[in-house]
Amino acid sequence: MLDAKDARLRELLAGYGSCLVAYSGGVDSVFLARVAWEVLGERSLAVIADSPSLPRRELAEALELGERFGFPVRVIRTGEFDNPAYLANPTNRCYFCKHALFTEIGPVARAGGFAVVAYGENASDVGDHRPGAAAASEFAVRAPLKEAGLTKAEIRTLSARLGLPTADKPQMACLSSRIPTGESVTPEKLLMIEQAEEYLRDLGFHDVRVRHHQAGQGALARVELGGGELGRLFESDRHEAVATRLREIGYAHVTLDLAGYRRGSTNGVSGTVESPIAWRGSKGTA
Repeated sequence: MLDAKDARLRELLAGYGSCLVAYSGGVDSVFLARVAWEVLGERSLAVIADSPSLPRRELAEALELGERFGFPVRVIRTGEFDNPAYLANPTNRCYFCKHALFTEIGPVARAGGFAVVAYGENASDVGDHRPGAAAASEFAVRAPLKEAGLTKAEIRTLSARLGLPTADKPQMACLSSRIPTGESVTPEKLLMIEQAEEYLRDLGFHDVRVRHHQAGQGALARVELGGGELGRLFESDRHEAVATRLREIGYAHVTLDLAGYRRGSTNGVSGTVESPIAWRGSKGTA
């Protein structure tokens, strides 16, 4: 079954004749870009959008993967941060992000003679809250992974076969997803989130989210870690070091979400946090 889906994906890509892949450096787009290069060679191109919502480390790793596995990557700038609708952070924020992306990618595709623009939506995304899919539909962007019936787990398996290090990479939504719906998105908030998550990953944590909440005159970091990683935070007073570092970054309060990491925990959440419960070592009352 998996081999048949892989063959179907390659058949779809070959049928395009040429393809520009919307690339992010995540599990799905790396796999798609690599397979497109295997099938189409120089008639394929990966294009990554650079904006404040993309961590610098993620951009560097995405470019390095292209070099290591032989597929070309072009960097473009996108203008979602010029759009007040995006900055207002509504429930369909991702629509405005993808709209900006496909607006910029379209001319690149036409100038390069690429017949199809494709992106990394897969079969596991069906039924999920994905406003970006509406933008893809408006721009006639194809989703060959989904069309081939490939799920996220299957893409990871096939990525491992190709030797791609993203086979076991955690899911990495854009930094703006860390801010609750209805709270404004700003480059300053995203930089704080990026620095906080980078620090936690440097400590060896795998599944990490730092949710950014307004808390009176300051900001609150709600740290989510993978369920099996929660205990490690309290080994060797590591939690004290984390609280200190996140305060240095600018957080007035640092809290741990005992429910652990889960996707979309800021979806539909709005308003400020009035009475944060912080672990020992953060500002304010414990």
